[in-house]
Amino acid sequence: MPFKIIFMGTPEFAVPSLKVLSESKHEIISVYTQPPQKKQRGQKITKSPIHLIAERLNINVRTPTNLDTIEEYDFFQKKKPNLVVVVAYGNLIPEKLLKIPKLLFINLHASLLPKWRGAAPVERAVLNQDKETGVSVMKIVKELDAGPYMQQVKVPINQDISAGELKSNLSKIGSKIILESIDQILKGEARFIDQISSNSTYAKKINKKEAKIAWEEQAGRIISKINAFNPKPGAWFEFKNLRYKIFKAQEINLQGPVGEILDNNLTIGTGKNSIKILEIQKEGKNKLNVKNFLIGTNLSKGTKLN
Repeated sequence: MPFKIIFMGTPEFAVPSLKVLSESKHEIISVYTQPPQKKQRGQKITKSPIHLIAERLNINVRTPTNLDTIEEYDFFQKKKPNLVVVVAYGNLIPEKLLKIPKLLFINLHASLLPKWRGAAPVERAVLNQDKETGVSVMKIVKELDAGPYMQQVKVPINQDISAGELKSNLSKIGSKIILESIDQILKGEARFIDQISSNSTYAKKINKKEAKIAWEEQAGRIISKINAFNPKPGAWFEFKNLRYKIFKAQEINLQGPVGEILDNNLTIGTGKNSIKILEIQKEGKNKLNVKNFLIGTNLSKGTKLN
């Protein structure tokens, strides 16, 4: 008998999973997502990607600021779901809900647990120059991302891939194993494996300050920062009180003064080797490839950026 499912998710990463479940034999009785947010410019109200997709699919949407209320508990009791699927929802699930009898909460997490528990597992994996990452389907428990997992899929990390591109790949892979996992649960074939907590690492939320480029670092390290923070918040440097974000670059075997532009192609000296910028955005302007950016710019050979 198909499951009655409550889905919880917010960003674009969760969209493939919601779409796959909506096309399955299971019934999505409600979707939870973060409340609409005001954009800084113009104060326009913006709904989350999951909110928009759920409305298109004619699925009931709930956007509470707090899950730990009598109202939400009563909603769960009334709807009597068989399963709750969580994909990058953005809130911890209250213990009161986790303790509802015969109700299983599962989560799709973008890492090979117990590595990179927390809010930014993809960015941290890229920044750490990990060789691989993946997705895990786990049972939700009170402690953050600490529950036993039932499925994992490994994915190699290409040294040129951005966190945004990697997230997109993982979200598609994850949507497939979420459905496979639900079918295993339905058949009574699910087997959960306890995490080894002593092997865990924590993927803390990204701070814009840590995205600042330090030219004295090795080129490879700077490239990993550029990739990890693409598209958000964008690795950046300042020149003449303006911020420049770098979205794509490559390491060049060229030595020169640290923080100095070494040629007419926007190659910059670092602590070891140098980086050639390929995509860049000046504060208040659009993102450009380096060829178009160099037209009319004051960043030329010999300019010191530090």
